[in-house]
Amino acid sequence: MQHIPEYPLTRKNSPPIVLTIENNALSTIGGDKNMTQRLYSLITIVVMVAVMVLVGYVPMAAADEWEQVLAAAKKEGTVSVIGPVGTGRRDTLTLPFEKKYGIKVEYFSDRGSGIGPRLAAERKAGKFLWDVFIGGTTTALEVTLPGGMLDPIEPALILPEVKDPKQWRGGGIEYVDAGKHVLVMMLTQRGTLFVNPKVVKPDSITSYKDLLNPKFKRKIVMDDPTNAGPGQGTFTFFYLHPDLGPKFIRELAKQEPTVLRDYLQELDGIARERFLVLIGDTDIIAEERIKAGVPIAILDPRRIKEGSYVGSSGGALTMFNHAPHPNAAKVYINWLLSKEGQTDLARLNSNISARLDVPTDHSPWRVPIPKSIKSYTQAAQDVKADMLAVFKEAFGRQ
Repeated sequence: MQHIPEYPLTRKNSPPIVLTIENNALSTIGGDKNMTQRLYSLITIVVMVAVMVLVGYVPMAAADEWEQVLAAAKKEGTVSVIGPVGTGRRDTLTLPFEKKYGIKVEYFSDRGSGIGPRLAAERKAGKFLWDVFIGGTTTALEVTLPGGMLDPIEPALILPEVKDPKQWRGGGIEYVDAGKHVLVMMLTQRGTLFVNPKVVKPDSITSYKDLLNPKFKRKIVMDDPTNAGPGQGTFTFFYLHPDLGPKFIRELAKQEPTVLRDYLQELDGIARERFLVLIGDTDIIAEERIKAGVPIAILDPRRIKEGSYVGSSGGALTMFNHAPHPNAAKVYINWLLSKEGQTDLARLNSNISARLDVPTDHSPWRVPIPKSIKSYTQAAQDVKADMLAVFKEAFGRQ
């Protein structure tokens, strides 16, 4: 018998009724069967109502909050966004949102190297002009976050489809800082090696250590890792990989690669057969050249023993504090993180959304490989100085 405290129920001109549970069954002492049945019915109704409230409360509350924020956003009328350069990106990040909500997007584009000084100067002058930043995690981790320019972005997430962890790779939205100021919405496996398929068969290289073969001496060109970009991401990957590390970087230097800082010049070096292998160029520009008929092939990282790294592809999202349009910023952020907002953005540059319901058929080899090294995290940023020291020592740079 399962014992619980007895709770007397009294009726006028009748003996008290006491509820007990015996053998998982509700019964009454001093009462009749009809009363027991009525109690069963009452308890059943109460339980059903409670379940309905618990299940429906969150979406109802979210809907109410969304309508309030949307109404306030429309009164603000504008959202100010700093985003990546390029007409295609500008259009994708502005036109659909403006059409859907009737809120104007004031869009300013610049490279990461120009954004930091601009924001620092504005804030020093007491000007708080921007609501949202879309770009690289380096800018966020090295400029806006340590500069105290950001609000945590998690409280701005309202829509259930955005907050639902099942919609995101890895079982939830990924942030690169403990305070959840910097959200990553693009997770893309990077292409790190490039060849001219007329000269080098793409499947002939199955490990980065194959590049140490004497036939590649003075026949390798690479993007300068001292400059922010894919070369730096690739060498950070080399440095962090347990089977490569500083030793591999030093051995690679003995192959006397040519180090350049111009993506097109690097790719042309492969296409014109001046070099056999290119390390660390941007795979986005490489694909554009391939579509134009230039003889270049990107080695599939799934067929390289050590794989490659996952980058954020300029897909960091942050929300500025002291935002001039805080409600419009929330609407914009929720739209951008929805399936609708992510789909066109991912297809634009063959990137992969962190959302699981966004198609990847436009570039399946870029789907993140589980347990890959990530170039966009604070841990990757923390080893950059050490990696550059190894590179400069090995390659004779000052």
